[in-house]
Amino acid sequence: MTAVPLSRRWRWKEPSVLPGFGLTFGFTVLYLSLIVLIPLAALVVRPWEMGPAGVWEAATSPRALAALRLSFVAGGLAALINAVMGLVLAWVLVRYDFPGKRIIDALVDLPFALPTAVAGIALTALYAPNGPIGSVLSDWGVRVAYTPLGVLIALIFVGLPFVVRSVQPVLEDLDHEIEEAAETLGATPFQRARLVVLPALLPALISGAGLAFARAVGEYGSVIFIAGNMPLRSEIAPLLVVIQLEQFNYAGAAAIGLAMLALSFLILLTLNGLQAIIARRGRA
Repeated sequence: MTAVPLSRRWRWKEPSVLPGFGLTFGFTVLYLSLIVLIPLAALVVRPWEMGPAGVWEAATSPRALAALRLSFVAGGLAALINAVMGLVLAWVLVRYDFPGKRIIDALVDLPFALPTAVAGIALTALYAPNGPIGSVLSDWGVRVAYTPLGVLIALIFVGLPFVVRSVQPVLEDLDHEIEEAAETLGATPFQRARLVVLPALLPALISGAGLAFARAVGEYGSVIFIAGNMPLRSEIAPLLVVIQLEQFNYAGAAAIGLAMLALSFLILLTLNGLQAIIARRGRA
């Protein structure tokens, strides 16, 4: 049997002209362990002091299931809405010049800088039945504040910048010659957007939507003011965790957190896999 040359054997790292891989890799693993892995391990271990039956009961009680359903369904809807509207907003900011463009571009980052509690108070004041927007909607029979719809609006508010800032740089770097070539071949504007631009933006769009979803699922400050926090109706999962902690039920709070962690991991893993598949097809 012929020996396989060392250069052709499988490698667990790509060769690089830059030295120091061992040191930087060790620092990366250590930092990631201290900041992420060890706290997550504590979250995974803590609820099992109640036993498997206790963990299952805490995570699947009617109140917990209602809170988890609201957080994940509203977070998913907010991410989908932000994916569409964030793409449109990024397109306008990149492809058009108009008065006030710099101001609008700066306003996109406002949810990043604004304290979440302040955002929640502002949204509640706007969409309450006696607020400037809520009063108009109330005349049409639509109630926003203190309902799941208010939760959705708050999650859209906090998640929009993630999509815009993920798509915007990719759109700026997109080669216009590709679109011009498609135009010379007879492609309509809709065909150019669907067949040329959108496939190039799709990995970044999925990444931004995933970040918006992750932020929405764990959002607390901007939601509790506008949600109404009614059990089984407008109570979010992070609030239920806080309530369990205030009642000194640390294992029960960890059980709900473990359920959130498992669901979030599965959803984000699926999104990352989809993003990798699309990116691989784009390079093919």
